[in-house]
Amino acid sequence: MNHIVLIHPAIPQNTGNIMRTCVATNTHLHIIKPMGFSLDDKHMKRAGLDYIKDLKLTIYEDWEDFEAKNPGHYHFYTRYSNQTYSEANYTEEGDHYLLFGHEHDGIPHDILRAHLEECVRIPMYADSRSLNLSNTVAIGIYECLRQQDFPDLVRHEVQKGEHFLTEESDTKRY
Repeated sequence: MNHIVLIHPAIPQNTGNIMRTCVATNTHLHIIKPMGFSLDDKHMKRAGLDYIKDLKLTIYEDWEDFEAKNPGHYHFYTRYSNQTYSEANYTEEGDHYLLFGHEHDGIPHDILRAHLEECVRIPMYADSRSLNLSNTVAIGIYECLRQQDFPDLVRHEVQKGEHFLTEESDTKRY
């Protein structure tokens, strides 16, 4: 199974967007305290929309609590790595944890130092400081799923039907 781990998230809208991505990708979300908001925050709930009720979510008091309860393959997303996220192997058997840090400070450096071989980065233009956290999570989980051949994900339109664009009645409306 795949997992997204947010270490000390600060912005409720980002976490709400990430919740929605987790539901859409059937990914368990783990949040490691402290958080810069309450889970009842209206901005986080609005960003997560009605998906929150379907979310698999676990909250941890600290890094040690998380690490003790979650063995598996860790992939730390940080700007301090030379390995790109697409070079990481997400196909090894076992749980895969994609870890992301606080929007302002990233993952604590002591955690990164203990896991240097598991650090990855998303390449970007040299003058850019960082990407938005929720965008970074989406990039990471979809690379993970791509390498796994999108297990259990639907490859056609479900809500309006697989042939929505090719059905005559729908094309005449425009």
